[in-house]
Amino acid sequence: MKLMKYFFALLTATLVAGCGGSNDEPISTVSQAGATPAAGAPLTLDKVAGTGGFNALLAAAAKADLGGALADPNARLTVLAPTDDAFNRFAAQLGFASASAMVEALPAATLKSILTYHVLPERKQASDLRATPVEPTLFAFEGNPSALAFDSSQSGVTISDAAMTSAKVTATDIAASNGVIHVIDKVLVPPGVLNLVQMAQVNPQLSSLVDAVVAADLQGVLSGPGPFTVFAPTNEAFSQAPAGLSKQQLATVLTYHALDKQVLASQIPFGTPVKTLASQTIAINAGNPPTISDTTAAAARIVATDIRASNGVAHVIDKVLIPAL
Repeated sequence: MKLMKYFFALLTATLVAGCGGSNDEPISTVSQAGATPAAGAPLTLDKVAGTGGFNALLAAAAKADLGGALADPNARLTVLAPTDDAFNRFAAQLGFASASAMVEALPAATLKSILTYHVLPERKQASDLRATPVEPTLFAFEGNPSALAFDSSQSGVTISDAAMTSAKVTATDIAASNGVIHVIDKVLVPPGVLNLVQMAQVNPQLSSLVDAVVAADLQGVLSGPGPFTVFAPTNEAFSQAPAGLSKQQLATVLTYHALDKQVLASQIPFGTPVKTLASQTIAINAGNPPTISDTTAAAARIVATDIRASNGVAHVIDKVLIPAL
């Protein structure tokens, strides 16, 4: 059954239109620093990134041992390069003081996964990205290349990621001798790299869920190895939920949204009671979209599925599930 998506059409690589301005003309300067490559033959990708002031990107690439790939004169790569501001915002969402602190703290393997999700294995000009809506990246998840989709239905190009957030392409066709750089305003989040709590932290639409998890002191549990399935209510869903719950009641509500195993959309046991971490059951009903019945008369709709984290999967719902308290 095809499940309705929320905030994005494709969970592994989704596009949301709406980039302001026009990218019809190639941009030969790196807008972050306002600098141009040195005169003469184009420099390699690492040198062009250095000239443009992409310090966080290069620091992460160095720790992830990807500097050589960017400097390889025989490469023909496309780099979707987040600005330093984008890296700093991403770091803050994950609880780090700065991009530098994040790069220092994260394992090299994690940084490599994030960065290779920003690299296409072929040189793609802006016109190519507009003409071909889906492109594979160098990042592989469960043995398969993860693809990104590019939406140019409006005046610019927008890219969405596995965390249901979108990046705008702000500068294009920055030439290097071994590829091309397109500048984006957000760090793209690949599937299966961040844990469930982190996947919620990087999505502003799930900030109420994050606040509730912290208030109930459950972040350690849901950041653990799992695997878990989490039915994640949106901020709008939380705005309609009961207020004034005690910490214990809040913990019961939140664990009522979690299962102690990974259940993908294709594995949902429709019509069968499902036991939650709160030791109470929910019923998941087939439909378009599917719904979840709790102790109230109103069911929650499942509006997005299969948001893959390193320790499980999340499905987005439009109502907070209410257990027996």
